[in-house]
Amino acid sequence: MLTIKRLSIEDAYILIEGARARATEIGVPMCIAITDESGVLIAFERMDGGKVTSTTIAQDKSFTASGARKATHEYAAAAQPGKPAYGIDSEIGGRLSIVAGGLPVMVDGDCVGGIGVSSGTPPQDQDCAQAGIDHFLKKIGR
Repeated sequence: MLTIKRLSIEDAYILIEGARARATEIGVPMCIAITDESGVLIAFERMDGGKVTSTTIAQDKSFTASGARKATHEYAAAAQPGKPAYGIDSEIGGRLSIVAGGLPVMVDGDCVGGIGVSSGTPPQDQDCAQAGIDHFLKKIGR
C-alpha cells in the first residue's frame, strides 16, 4: 500500500506561526504561503504591511519548492546563462521562482509541502521560511 504524507491545515498554520514569529523578530512584515506536496495552496497569510506584490511571489516560491522538491535559491545557481536550468524561471507561465525564500518541507525524507516567504530581502525571506520549518519540526517532534 502506498501512503502519501501531506500537510494538514493545522500543519500549515504551525508553519505560518513560525515564519511570522521570525518576521516579527526581524521587523519585516511578510507574505507567507504554504502548499501541499503537489504545489497546491493550503494556507496564506499577509502580515499587516506585507507587500501586495509579494502575495503572488510567496505563493510561487512555495509552489516551486514543493512541486520541484527543491529550494528556490538552489534554482538560482542552476538558472544562470550557460547552466543546465537556464531559463527555467520562464517555464509554467513564469511560476517557477529562482529567488530565495521558498523551501520544501521535508519530514522523514519525504517532501510533504512547501513554504514560500516574500517581502524582505531574499536572505530575510529564506531565514523566515527556515524558521517556519524549524518551528513545525519542533512541534511534531522531529
